[in-house]
Amino acid sequence: MRFMLLLKYDENAQKDTPPDPALFEEMGRFNTAMVDAGVLLAGEGLAPSSQGAAVTFDGEEPTVSDGPFTEAKELVGGFWILKVDSLQEALSWAKRAPFRDGERLEVRRVTEAEDFEGLAPQEVLDAEEELRARQAQQHGS
Repeated sequence: MRFMLLLKYDENAQKDTPPDPALFEEMGRFNTAMVDAGVLLAGEGLAPSSQGAAVTFDGEEPTVSDGPFTEAKELVGGFWILKVDSLQEALSWAKRAPFRDGERLEVRRVTEAEDFEGLAPQEVLDAEEELRARQAQQHGS
């Protein structure tokens, strides 16, 4: 199973406080432990919302709003994708993350094509499987 760990935090509360340099070392050890255990598929931090945009779908034409997203209490600041055997194992890794000051990790299972069997038409599921195979070939996975 794949699980996504989403780092949530209050960007406005933390914008004037640079990260403690020790956090970078702790994060490096955390990421290394996941790589060594063979569970980390991907993980990245995200730039501040002031460098992003939001696309809202309401009506016929999507609307683009430039960041920052000051109306949002919590924003996603980074993510990890883990391949583990259970939610409990994903939670075990999440609890080891080096966060302390109001950050929050949301742990969610990544859906797989088989989750939609009986719901989506089989040709859609087959097309999705083909796309995933092409993507893996393109990226050497």
